[in-house]
Amino acid sequence: MTTVVESGQTASSWLAGAGDTDVSVVINPVTEKPIATYRNASVADVDEAVQRAVAAKRAWGNTPPVERAELLLKIADAVEAEAEEFALLECENVGKPITHARDEMPWAWDVIRFSAGAARLSHAPAAGEYANGSTSWLRREPLGVIGLITPWNYPLLMAAWKLAPAIAAGNTVVIKPSELTPQTTIKLVELMNRFLPDGVVNLVLGDSRAGRAIVEHPAIRMVALTGDVSTGKTVAALAAATLKHTSLELGGKAPIVVFADSPVAQTARDLVEFGFANSGQDCTAACRIIVEDAAYDEFVEAYCAEVAKIKVGDADDPATTMGPVISERQLERIEGFVERARGYGAVIRTGGERLPRAGWYYAPTVVTDIDQSSEIIQREVFGPVVTIQRGRDDDEMLEMANGVDYGLSASVWTTNLARTLRFTRELDFGTVWVNQQIFTASEMPFGGFRDSGYGKELSGHGLDEYSQFKHVMVKPELAP
Repeated sequence: MTTVVESGQTASSWLAGAGDTDVSVVINPVTEKPIATYRNASVADVDEAVQRAVAAKRAWGNTPPVERAELLLKIADAVEAEAEEFALLECENVGKPITHARDEMPWAWDVIRFSAGAARLSHAPAAGEYANGSTSWLRREPLGVIGLITPWNYPLLMAAWKLAPAIAAGNTVVIKPSELTPQTTIKLVELMNRFLPDGVVNLVLGDSRAGRAIVEHPAIRMVALTGDVSTGKTVAALAAATLKHTSLELGGKAPIVVFADSPVAQTARDLVEFGFANSGQDCTAACRIIVEDAAYDEFVEAYCAEVAKIKVGDADDPATTMGPVISERQLERIEGFVERARGYGAVIRTGGERLPRAGWYYAPTVVTDIDQSSEIIQREVFGPVVTIQRGRDDDEMLEMANGVDYGLSASVWTTNLARTLRFTRELDFGTVWVNQQIFTASEMPFGGFRDSGYGKELSGHGLDEYSQFKHVMVKPELAP
């Protein structure tokens, strides 16, 4: 049985047969019923995929950027044309509301189109005589074969964020989606292989063993991962053995700093949307709110009132605004955080329990009266749980905001320009929003500081992650 989805093939290459015992079962988190069962890739499967990528890398790397761009634009058009199919798959597999899944789709084809354009641009300094008698220039070259490991919360978007710049830069790839949510990645790879030469994009399905085989494979020159901090540290350690380049987008614990001059009702309404989108399973979720003392009580009341308006329901219901979490394991993890917080004296303002219905649903939860050192402040919950803390003044709120090991994203809610300038300068996070949250732009880089990893996605910097730069220095004539 072929183990790689080749050009013209379907996902049937990975469907488990009667004799397969090492499998991953993909489950709909709304119904708790299986969607598909796939074989887990073996080390030999991963090696086969890598060898196909190796065989294709020279020809693809030598393809002119304009031709790579043209193919990416065709892929983007095809993704847009099939957006509804992608959205329905994402809804079924992740459990996110169908309206939210549809809203995400333009972000996928936008990054592909941006990468197509970026492939044709040179960001290198102009050639010149930087040393006497010699002319220098830079060559952007592909790294070779790239291993891509993507998460379960935004499977299509994260695949597009990684595949598009890696291919645009002239690399070939082996991609492994999360075993929990492979459906849209399978479809995306099949779609891309309608247009790309064989071996440019290769798919493997499986669990962490397949991921480890990718990271340890000697022919892979870079690994790009979106995942949690512990996985990122494991990948970095394994990659170091062969000095692979790594790009790691890891967890977050975003501080949301709300000042009294911000309009309370509107701010609360916006932050509920940004806190509970995708059931809080977002590394940039507005999950850790710090409110200036003068507005704290009013804000908490307004925020809880907005949370009460969240409609939890079936993902395919257009009226639903929040669906389930991804798995029973994730649900139990969230329950553990909240119960331990309750045990050390936190106040559960709303929610704080799993919902009595089929599916892995947890009630939208607001937690207050928490110490800065508490677990629920310091660790990523990754669920529909938001904490609200009280801050006395600018200095204390800044200290509280920076007082975690994560450094992915933050936001400031204020109408004060001086305060905006100070906080955007002093917040130790890779992205800082002002009066908004979560949104990205393909033209701007995205990536974390500290335990949230390193490397950039999106923008020209994202293309640079998948490139290596060669300095060429020419002396026109030999010295006599």
